Amino acid sequence: MKKGKKLYEGKAKIVYASSEKNLVIQHFKDDATAFNNKKKSVIDGKGILNNRISEHILTYLSQVGIKNHLVKRLNMREQLIKRVEIIPIEFVVRNIATGSLTNRLGIEEGAVLDSTLIEYCLKDDKLGDPLISKEHIYTFKWATRREIEKIDRQLLRINDFLVGLFRGIGIKLVDFKVEFGRYKNNSKNEILLADEISPDTCRLWDMNTEKKLDKDRFRKNLGNLIQAYQEVAKRLGILHEQSNVRPLRFPKPKAVKIKNK
Repeated sequence: MKKGKKLYEGKAKIVYASSEKNLVIQHFKDDATAFNNKKKSVIDGKGILNNRISEHILTYLSQVGIKNHLVKRLNMREQLIKRVEIIPIEFVVRNIATGSLTNRLGIEEGAVLDSTLIEYCLKDDKLGDPLISKEHIYTFKWATRREIEKIDRQLLRINDFLVGLFRGIGIKLVDFKVEFGRYKNNSKNEILLADEISPDTCRLWDMNTEKKLDKDRFRKNLGNLIQAYQEVAKRLGILHEQSNVRPLRFPKPKAVKIKNK
């Protein structure tokens, strides 16, 4: 697959054109950012781990019927993905109270929510990714009612799957952020899960110690971010040696079945 010109560069990834019109190449950078890019650093190997972890999870999700943009991993840092028009909304799914939820509402840190909470944020760094309502989405036509209803259903299924996946390896899924995009399939727009799912976009706590295994280690100056990401990859069964930052062996994910809700 031939890499073409740069189409977009974000805080953690670069998207390049490919030799096929409807496919692009997504490159994972080592850049770490927090607080809407106010805190920045470069952490060697982070992009490699996120690439592999995200590929692993998206592959599993496609096997249980969650359509996403992943076509295949190309190398240590790049994936071939479907070219989508990103819906300008960040979808945040919460199971346990932490982060901005506790700051905004005074909810006790670590409180388990009675039901899964879905929040919507406008994807705009300059505005600080403000929290918005469904009424904002419909009024300003960022997405249709039908699209949001479909995405909400998928978010709950994704959450159920990820909670079970991480629980099986001794990790609590506290919350996660995802994006969706529109993919033109035979002149019709198809909604696909996009971006990535990794310790950069999830809050992951060890079930026994509540040690943070995600980007909060960078946000809160806890250190050892790479070691935490490696621990997640190791427990997922995709990193068998930790003597080197780079994962050395990549077994293919096994098929997983879940019941549709």
